Amino acid sequence: MKHNAVYLHFVMFRNFYVLRMFKHYLILLTGLIFLFGFNSIKDANIKVSKNDYNQAKQAFSEMKVALKKENGKLWNYKLDGGLLLINRESLIIIANEPDEQGALVKYDDCYAGKFPENMIIANTAVVWNGKRWTMVAFPLPDSKEERLSLLIHESFHRVQPLIGFDSMPEIQNIHLDTKDGRTYLKLELEALKTALHSDNPEIHIKNALLIRQYRYQLFPEAGNSENSLELNEGLAEYTGTILSGRSKNELEKYYTSKIDGFYTSPTFVRSFAYYTIPVYGYFMQQSDYGWNLRSNKHTNLTDFILDFYHTKRAEISENEIMVIGKLYNIDSIRKFEQNRELQRLHKIEKYKVQFLGDSVIKIRLENMSIGFNPSNLMPLDTFGTVYPNLRITDNWGILEVDSCGALVSSNWNFVTVSYPEMIADSLIRGKGYKLKLNNHWKLVIENGKYTLTKKY
Repeated sequence: MKHNAVYLHFVMFRNFYVLRMFKHYLILLTGLIFLFGFNSIKDANIKVSKNDYNQAKQAFSEMKVALKKENGKLWNYKLDGGLLLINRESLIIIANEPDEQGALVKYDDCYAGKFPENMIIANTAVVWNGKRWTMVAFPLPDSKEERLSLLIHESFHRVQPLIGFDSMPEIQNIHLDTKDGRTYLKLELEALKTALHSDNPEIHIKNALLIRQYRYQLFPEAGNSENSLELNEGLAEYTGTILSGRSKNELEKYYTSKIDGFYTSPTFVRSFAYYTIPVYGYFMQQSDYGWNLRSNKHTNLTDFILDFYHTKRAEISENEIMVIGKLYNIDSIRKFEQNRELQRLHKIEKYKVQFLGDSVIKIRLENMSIGFNPSNLMPLDTFGTVYPNLRITDNWGILEVDSCGALVSSNWNFVTVSYPEMIADSLIRGKGYKLKLNNHWKLVIENGKYTLTKKY
């Protein structure tokens, strides 16, 4: 799923997960709520914001024009279809099509309704009320090109099961939070940036691929784990950007600025694919428009790109990589990453104290959906990953974490938060979180440890 001030939306629906970047998660919608055309809305609780409505009309029109012009050429499949635009505060939906259960009602040229509170709102694809939709949260990006990038990226996710990219589990890229993992990812991206502004880009593309191979020598599992995200998010982002209406010059500047912005992200583990595959794909498309049509969920994209550029797979020595690295600021990258590594190790110890002791609530995950910010995730050794911000819905209710974090186990069986500070019948609050329980669930303490259990 997609980015910006990035509540990179990762949504996981147990056996199928779609992580995309939550655009503008931290930007709250201000302005007045206007009720107009109200006689077309049957439910008096559905009050459509004039600002949202204007954004929706503009987005629907732009998408219709862009996708009619594209006509399914990129993937041999048309990307137009049902689109839900949702206000996270009010849960109000503005859609371009009706649903199949009548929850959406006609609203001028659009359809409006209310999204269920117990479902995650994210920039992703979702099955709701009998249809598979593209879902995007308000507010939309300011520029037309950014809007199209986002909406087409998410439209790819809606159709991906139909074009050979169904049931693709993603593997965690823990190595990309380590000093060496980050160093050689940055070095690869620096080579790609140089290619974007070079008269002979292939030299730098091949250097980027050598750097990538060296990273995989250091981390033997990285080839599979990185590929899992590049197939899911990298191809979606390539689709969104390449069909955004930007010129060649505009795309090159855009990719460069996005990579520079990416470096400021607290962690890279869940977001790197938005910056690798779009650039490789952009260059491959210049000589072979349909390169992507030869890929599917079984494709190893690194092998594909190596073959495309006739680059041999080889063992690369540290001396060789240092010579290449001198072209792409390796000394300054290593200095920065050495300092960051000290801070990371200190933070790991802090999180271990916070989440691995007895003063916690450990909650079993049964049938969960999750939304979170992928730009600040922190792997905690083999214990799982710390998510500073997240929202989980499950059989037991809704957990919202807006600071201090929560630990999700590596096997997605448990989420852990700190000790409760306030306990009511259906609402528990702690440092940086609140837990709203459904009926028939309660918080109990056994042997000094809090757990959730059903009421009998």
